[in-house]
Amino acid sequence: MVADLSLAQLLGFVSLGLGISTFYQKDDRRLKVIMLIFNLNHLLHYVLLGSMVSACTAGLSAARTATSIYTSSKYAAAIFISLGFVAGIYLADHWWDMWPILGTMIGTYAMFMLQGIAMRIAFLAGAACWLTNNILVGSIGGTLLEMTVMSMNTFTIFRLLRDKKVCTPEQV
Repeated sequence: MVADLSLAQLLGFVSLGLGISTFYQKDDRRLKVIMLIFNLNHLLHYVLLGSMVSACTAGLSAARTATSIYTSSKYAAAIFISLGFVAGIYLADHWWDMWPILGTMIGTYAMFMLQGIAMRIAFLAGAACWLTNNILVGSIGGTLLEMTVMSMNTFTIFRLLRDKKVCTPEQV
C-alpha cells in the first residue's frame, strides 16, 4: 500500500526534523524554545489529519511550553495538567483518545517540575503515549518522530550522564 503523501503527512515529517532537533539539546531552555515551534507545527499537522483531540493537545502543549520558558511554577503546572485532563474528558470519543492527553500531562509535569535528566526521562514516558496515539491515528511522520525522539532523548540522557561524570566535584 502506498501512503498518501498529503500536506498533513509532509508536516508530520517537518515535525520529525523539529523533534530530533528538540531532543538533541542539552540546554533545557533551548529545548523548550525548539519544542514550542515543534508543538505549533504538530498542531497544524493534526488539524489536517482530522484528529481534533491530538490537535487540541498539541495546542495545549504549545501554550504550556511557552509558559514553561518563563516560569517553573507548580501552580502553572497544575493549571495545564488540569486543562489537559478536562479537555481530554470533553473531547475524547473513545478511551484511546486519552493517549495524547496522558502524554501531554506527563510532558507538562516534566516541563514545569523537572530539569535535566529527570525531565528527559519523563519525556520518554510521554513520548511512548504519543507513539501509541500516532500509530492509532495513522500519522506516519508522527510515528517515526516519536520512535526517533525516544532514541535521541535516550542518547542525550547518556550525553548528560557522561558530562556529569567528567565534572570535578567543585564543578557540581
